[in-house]
Amino acid sequence: MSILIFDSGVGGLSVYQEIAKQLPELSVTYLFDNALFPYGELTDDILIQRVCDLMQRALKKWSVELVVIACNSASTLVLEPLRQMLAVPVVGVVPAIKPAAHQTQKACIGLLATPGTVSRTYTDNLIRDFAPNVQVLRIGSSELVKLAEQKLRQQPVAQLTIDEILSPWRHAEPKPDCVVLGCTHFPLLNQEIEQALGADVMLVDSGAAIAKRVESLLGDRLTKERKLAIYCTEMNQEVSELNPALSAMGFSSLKVF
Repeated sequence: MSILIFDSGVGGLSVYQEIAKQLPELSVTYLFDNALFPYGELTDDILIQRVCDLMQRALKKWSVELVVIACNSASTLVLEPLRQMLAVPVVGVVPAIKPAAHQTQKACIGLLATPGTVSRTYTDNLIRDFAPNVQVLRIGSSELVKLAEQKLRQQPVAQLTIDEILSPWRHAEPKPDCVVLGCTHFPLLNQEIEQALGADVMLVDSGAAIAKRVESLLGDRLTKERKLAIYCTEMNQEVSELNPALSAMGFSSLKVF
């Protein structure tokens, strides 16, 4: 049995890692659309069309039991069109507003995501439904997405840049005590984000919840021959530099989709 995990970049590997903890025998094909990376800067129409086209092609190429859209920017827009179009279950990633609202002690949380995700009506509705009595501070950053990719390529990440991006919360009153990592790239920067915000701030993401959802949909129908493959939509020098980190996770060498 195999599933497909999709993202605009390698941020979805943070979701893969949670799924692998829960389902260590599951075969995974990971596809990322670096040709149009980052998705947080695309218009809604282009993003929807692009993801739907890629998923149609991918499911003709690979036999999978389930698709995970491991991208908040895409999930806030494409889940319904994909579920109507595809014959397999589609699991999306949405900002963990609900658990953060339950865990905050100050009634103040932060949402750290891409510019598209922080400004979408979908996100407004999550806040309305699950955090009506909580102050939600928002920061939208594409730069953090790029820094996460840089870190996975084993290049140094400028802590001062992260400090500057998060400076509105460092000096806020009240300061959020829970921060939602509303982009799958951001758990790759957990250590740097914690350093910027301080140990008194809890970081919350959706990875573990997605893993539980995948397990509940697949049940115990797992194969014993685990295979991991990873594909990009455009090969270049930056992408090839990911191979050492991907190999350490057990993936085969990158190929072009």
